[in-house]
Amino acid sequence: MKLTDIIKGTEYELSLFSENQISELANRVTERTTKKGVDYYLTCLVRKKEIKLTPEEIVRQLYLLVLTQDLGYPVSRIALEFEVTFGREKKRADIVVFDKQQTTSPYIIVELKKPKLKDGKEQLKSYCNATGAPIGVWSNGRQISYYHRKDPNYFEDLSMLPRADQKLSDILSERWKIADLIKKDKLVNERKSLKDLILEMEDEILTSAGVDVFEEVFKLIFTKLYDEMESGRKPDRNLEFRNYGYTEDELYELIQGLFDKAKEKWEGIFTPQEQILLAPSHLSICIASLQDVKLFNSNLEVVDEAFEYLMSKSQKGEKGQYFTPRYVIDMCVKMLNPKADEKMIDTAAGSCGFPVHTIFYVWQNILEAKGLKRSHLFTLEKKPAECTDYVQNNVFAIDFDEKAVRVARTLNLIAGDGQTNVMHLNTLDYERWEQDFVNKPGWLETYSEGWFKFKKLRADKNSYRDFKFDIVMANPPFAGDEKQTRILAKYELAQSVSLEKLKNAPQGAMIAKGEPTFPEALANSGETVYQMADGTFRKTKLKQASNMSRDVLFVERNIDFLKPGGRMAIVLPQGRFNNSSDKALREYIADRCRILAVVGLHGNVFKPHTGTKTSVLFVQKWDDVLCPKVDDYNIFFATMQEPSKDNSGDKIYRNTTDEDGNNVPLLDTHGHLIVKHDLFNHDGLTQDGIAEAFAEFAKKEGLSFFADAPLTK
Repeated sequence: MKLTDIIKGTEYELSLFSENQISELANRVTERTTKKGVDYYLTCLVRKKEIKLTPEEIVRQLYLLVLTQDLGYPVSRIALEFEVTFGREKKRADIVVFDKQQTTSPYIIVELKKPKLKDGKEQLKSYCNATGAPIGVWSNGRQISYYHRKDPNYFEDLSMLPRADQKLSDILSERWKIADLIKKDKLVNERKSLKDLILEMEDEILTSAGVDVFEEVFKLIFTKLYDEMESGRKPDRNLEFRNYGYTEDELYELIQGLFDKAKEKWEGIFTPQEQILLAPSHLSICIASLQDVKLFNSNLEVVDEAFEYLMSKSQKGEKGQYFTPRYVIDMCVKMLNPKADEKMIDTAAGSCGFPVHTIFYVWQNILEAKGLKRSHLFTLEKKPAECTDYVQNNVFAIDFDEKAVRVARTLNLIAGDGQTNVMHLNTLDYERWEQDFVNKPGWLETYSEGWFKFKKLRADKNSYRDFKFDIVMANPPFAGDEKQTRILAKYELAQSVSLEKLKNAPQGAMIAKGEPTFPEALANSGETVYQMADGTFRKTKLKQASNMSRDVLFVERNIDFLKPGGRMAIVLPQGRFNNSSDKALREYIADRCRILAVVGLHGNVFKPHTGTKTSVLFVQKWDDVLCPKVDDYNIFFATMQEPSKDNSGDKIYRNTTDEDGNNVPLLDTHGHLIVKHDLFNHDGLTQDGIAEAFAEFAKKEGLSFFADAPLTK
């Protein structure tokens, strides 16, 4: 019999406990056959009698082993089903550990009955408040949370429980270095995400703190990133983003000072005068919640996910600008195969997922060429000069949303070791860049380094329309139309074509058989007349649209950013590929580029923000050398089969089985959970996917950006 069989189908798990503890408990289980089937029992460590096993009871018995074996609490200080009085009502706490001196006073209360954190924490708080217990623990066997009750209103996160031979003050005052943070990282040990912690902080204090949640959490993450980087490069330095038993006012002063140093190191994100606006009591709770989290890892995904949540909550979803899941980005990067000497840009950058993951991909290739390995703290460490040079000279991003730009600049400043080419501009309205942005007070002060490098990549030094980028990747906003006639006048795709019937073909006119394509109509200045299948003649008339979907304009704009032979990946609504009304768009793309691939994404990919069905279009701009124009060629088509998220928009992760046959999460070489998708092979731990299939296709087709890669199949 396996304990996992009893908890199957419930919200309880056993992944927090060691194999030895699970095995020890399983060996104590006995079976009893009844008319209804088999029931399982064991003798309780504390109650000294046989207890029927339920999912909750299994987790409780395993946590008793943690308390007695790992933390050294004697059974004599532990009680189960301890009665807690609330006026006339009485409830029972799952586990209580009593104080060493005051042997009838609860010291630690453990709540297991409520397998959801929000419910469990409320129950736990009520028990601690009713008994005066200073420490509370909640767990469902998969996640665990430790809390210090400071007063009835505020419960601060604890890093860990004190052992039986320690005091609570020992835990609070213990100095931490980066190695301690790696070892005790809450995201790993408590099976939480940074997004979970932010949600918890919101529930507790942030929504009633009278502050802008995005701004204040952003300041704290920004400050903590700085603290981790400083300690990562000086391993003997004590981390400062911690409460070592300070008063609330002392802690506020310390964190504000650390924030000031971070602003000085990474300029242009916050003004020098910016202050942390959280009250000292609220800040103390937030620091306790975040201090045990390691933000830096091998790919910045921890902060990426948190910023995605904050941005979408703040404003992104309202504008139809949805963050692209990082596994979709990785597929795009692998399929476009960027090189260290190539320039790339994201024209609707959001939090900069495409540029950041392009950076990681190129860095990986640089390191492999040097025979170096990428560690789990890769983003924190000093990189070879080629890595920072690549970020500082070859990677660019622009976005119209100033909040998104600040997030993107933060991630890129870290990657580029203090330099970045992320700029606040309106991609579509390029003729007004200097007037509306560059010449505004303070803009050049923040963005000058990137701006001057960016200007050098113009195809014509007198215009901002055409550029010479090797790669463009973007997920432009789907929602809303551009209605300004001044902007629409700059775009060929904002023209509509009509065919006016003629009685006869004008004398001397060139006559072409059949209906013209959209590009042919655009190029026709009136000298060509078209003869339809019924023998009648038509002339083309162009009319500027009064409005146009922004994603359509982004297609044309992005192609203009590409140099001849350059390549693009762009996320578009599925309708663009099959609606009859979008025929002109498809003809326009095919006229200017070779269509490389179309990958249909699952309908859940952009949930919970939207259920819009999307596809990724990959193209290469025609060029005599890199991509010679041909009329007939092969195109790669693929459709994502695995949903990657459930209908609520929560990610679905891959599982594997351990030595005992238990279902456990599949982790990559850096300890990250792996999303269940079929877009690419994740570090050799999953099957080949769409990206690998495209790479083989590209090699067989002789595409320029895979030309030097050998076939593997």
